[in-house]
Amino acid sequence: MLWIGILIAVLSGALMSVQGVCNTGATKAAGLWVTGTFVSLTAAAVCLLLWFVTGREGDFSALMQIRPRYLLLGGVLGAFITGTVVLSIAKLGTARAEMVIVLAQLVTAYVISVCGWLGSEQEAFSWSRLCALGIALAGVMWYSC
Repeated sequence: MLWIGILIAVLSGALMSVQGVCNTGATKAAGLWVTGTFVSLTAAAVCLLLWFVTGREGDFSALMQIRPRYLLLGGVLGAFITGTVVLSIAKLGTARAEMVIVLAQLVTAYVISVCGWLGSEQEAFSWSRLCALGIALAGVMWYSC
C-alpha cells in the first residue's frame, strides 16, 4: 500500500508541474485572474462530475458542521497558489520555480508537523530530517547557479 501512495504522490507532483506551465501559458493570453477563475471553475466542474459518477460520497450540508472554520479555506488558498505558481514560473522558469515551490512545501510541512499546527499529529523534531531539508536547499541553490 505504501507504493500506491508513493505513485499517487508522484502523479500529483507531475500534474502540478504540468498545470503550472499550462496556467502560465494561458495567463499570457487571458491574464492572471481570468485564468485563475477559469482554472477554479473547471476544477469545480470536474469535482462535481466525479462526485456524481463515483456514488456521491459526502454531503454538502456537512460543510456547515466543519470546525475549526479555517479548514474551509482551501479554495481561497488555491486562488493564491494558482497566482503565485504562475508568477514564479514566469519569473524563474519552470524547473527553478518548481524546485523552490517543492522546497517551500517541504519546509512548511515539516514545521507544521513538528509544531502540530492545523490539527496535524505532532511529530518529534529530527536533526536528520532538518539536515535533509538543508541538502534539498543546497540542491536548489546549486541548480540555480
